[in-house]
Amino acid sequence: MSLDAYQSMRDFGSTPEPRGSLFHNASGRRRFVVQRHRATRLHYDLRLEIEGVLVSWAVPKGPSLDPKRKSLAVKVEDHPYTYGWFEGDIPSGYGRGDVIVWDDGWWEPDPAYPASSDPRAAVDRGELKFILHGHKLHGRFVIVRTARAEQRSGRSDNQWLLIHKNDADAVEGWDPEDHPVSVLSGRTNADVVDGKPGRWPGATSAEMAELAELGQKGEWCVAGQRTQLTNLDKVIMPGRGGADSAEQPITKREIIGYYAQVAPWLTPYLAGHPVNLNRFPDGIHGVKGGFWHKAVPAHAPDFVRRWPNPLADPGGTREYLLVDGAPSLVWAANFAGIEIHPWTSTAHSPEQPSYALIDIDPGTSTTWDDTLTIARLFRVAMEQLRLIARPKVTGQRGIQIWVPVRPGYSFRDTSNFVEAVSRTVGRVVPELVSWQWAKSERHGLARLDYTQNAVNKTLVAPYSIRPAPGAPVSVPIEWVELEDPGLRPDRWTIRDVLDRLATVGDPFRALIGHEQDLPTF
Repeated sequence: MSLDAYQSMRDFGSTPEPRGSLFHNASGRRRFVVQRHRATRLHYDLRLEIEGVLVSWAVPKGPSLDPKRKSLAVKVEDHPYTYGWFEGDIPSGYGRGDVIVWDDGWWEPDPAYPASSDPRAAVDRGELKFILHGHKLHGRFVIVRTARAEQRSGRSDNQWLLIHKNDADAVEGWDPEDHPVSVLSGRTNADVVDGKPGRWPGATSAEMAELAELGQKGEWCVAGQRTQLTNLDKVIMPGRGGADSAEQPITKREIIGYYAQVAPWLTPYLAGHPVNLNRFPDGIHGVKGGFWHKAVPAHAPDFVRRWPNPLADPGGTREYLLVDGAPSLVWAANFAGIEIHPWTSTAHSPEQPSYALIDIDPGTSTTWDDTLTIARLFRVAMEQLRLIARPKVTGQRGIQIWVPVRPGYSFRDTSNFVEAVSRTVGRVVPELVSWQWAKSERHGLARLDYTQNAVNKTLVAPYSIRPAPGAPVSVPIEWVELEDPGLRPDRWTIRDVLDRLATVGDPFRALIGHEQDLPTF
């Protein structure tokens, strides 16, 4: 009922905003978000999670850490919980304009004021005192309905004031406009409109030198966040050629350092997307081997961003990792998360894919030339359909192709599209492709797996390490590179992919912010 107003005011056929529903947060921590919204006028939207929705106020001049600043806050309709991860450009209608997640984190009723212990009742009474634990906003706040508003008829609860208390977190003169970048994606509002990726710094040369000087364990600071690192000299993978090879083995220190440096290129494909980790605590040849880990452990530091999954089944994973730069990648690598698989959809619209994914999965008899033949046919298909897409080698045997789509498609839509294109390609080379599900029934042929287009189905991220000797990397390529006689699916490793990026850049950047319609067949 509390979301009726929100949903009635929007045309979900045109707006990228999530429809949303009431959400039961089992984590015990209340989320808050502040979104910077360039609508008719610039304003900031403060949203506090209360009873499964985001209770919201529009703050024209934005929240501040300055206790002398009393900010007008206009009460607006409740928003769905998933709105807390929404960034995008609302093209028309109510709320037209561009939105970024300016700040987020956790909040709690101020324990010094028992009247705020029931937040919904406190809001109904017209005064809530609370504490924010965010990336930008910290400390004690009060939001109070003005006496003038109480005396007015009609929208009597509309006008409020937001004030930071004079506590240890107060900063005089603190202006939100001095901090215009999203904490979720590293983008500005203008970047959202222009479809540009965010700005995530990688580890500096000085920070990398500090990592090299650490012993087996120690605290390392990257991009302003400190992580306690352990077992830095543990061998995670042998070098190529095995234990007797002249190539040095890959240690945990080297893996952490790689992810810290590749963060500016990797994070755009992870930001806002829930992540699954393939962990190898004992190395890829350890007794336990690798296993998939989805939930963020309770001991993870506060800067590690978590996403409570509203689609989780009873007993399923409730809190997923959201990667927002080098610090969270460093934490994941220290947690032995060697391989990174993002969801195809975002946290704010988990049932709407951002990409249609084409997965060329070689069989036991599929040669590399066969795989290239199939990939080139998909290139022709994308050209004929006039779609922007890019391939990447997987770091193991196959090739995957990412096709960005506009908001609004369902996974059924993208799965049907990829199946139609894949079956067309398969009819050209039927001697190379099998449509059997079980590998034992494919007779060694390749599978064009359109079933990866589903909620919580994932493919390896661009620039993720793969668990194999030498630490090969899944690397985006240009279509023309399919003709390179030196191309191999595991051509690049963590020891040379950064040189490639410095030389040729990132071919997948052409996909970021590119929203396109899928043709029908």
